[in-house]
Amino acid sequence: MSQAPFKNPGWAGNVGEYDLTEEQVRGIDFVGIRPLEGGHAAASASYPFMLEQKDPEAPLFEGPYEARFKKILTRYPTKQAAVVPTLNLAQEVRGHVSPQTMDRVGELLELSSAYVRGVATFYTMYNKRPVGRHLVQVCTNISCNLCGAQDVLEAFLKHTNTEMGETSLDRAFTVNEVECLAGCGFPTCVQINSRYYENVTAEEVPRIVAHLREKDDRVASPEGEE
Repeated sequence: MSQAPFKNPGWAGNVGEYDLTEEQVRGIDFVGIRPLEGGHAAASASYPFMLEQKDPEAPLFEGPYEARFKKILTRYPTKQAAVVPTLNLAQEVRGHVSPQTMDRVGELLELSSAYVRGVATFYTMYNKRPVGRHLVQVCTNISCNLCGAQDVLEAFLKHTNTEMGETSLDRAFTVNEVECLAGCGFPTCVQINSRYYENVTAEEVPRIVAHLREKDDRVASPEGEE
């Protein structure tokens, strides 16, 4: 980690010396917690979010998730138009979109199961089976590929002890190869759950994996417990 003063290399068109830490420049200290109920209705449909803790058996939708679902419906002229954000919400709740989940979304939106499955299977962003706590998506499109994306992908597979698309035995990692993550200015770009890791090299992968494992350990053993 760089220490203050941190030199901004030029993202967002800004260059120069700033008396800020890297965490402050990237906004890590100010991410906050997104309200499960979706906040303002105008933002409720823009929440495709992948949580670390995934419950494939979680109900659709109750409590704050029911409130968000109702807000989503207010943003579209028909229930059919709301199928994508509703699938996004279902995946946030359960971690993947199973055939049973697609059927339930169809019931809620008064759509046929075939229609919902047609949408869900068209988009690669929907996980069709359970994934690990850390869903690692490595972009191998042109910009990233030219900057070593294939080596980064192979490093993640090696250090998580997984095969492509498979989940590790401890349920911690699933590693996938994806197309453009829209981070072409910072290759290689890697998305882990809903967070981007920029300018990733194969040499940095062990440190990233170790960081994620340490995070799991902290969750499993809260401070003050053995």
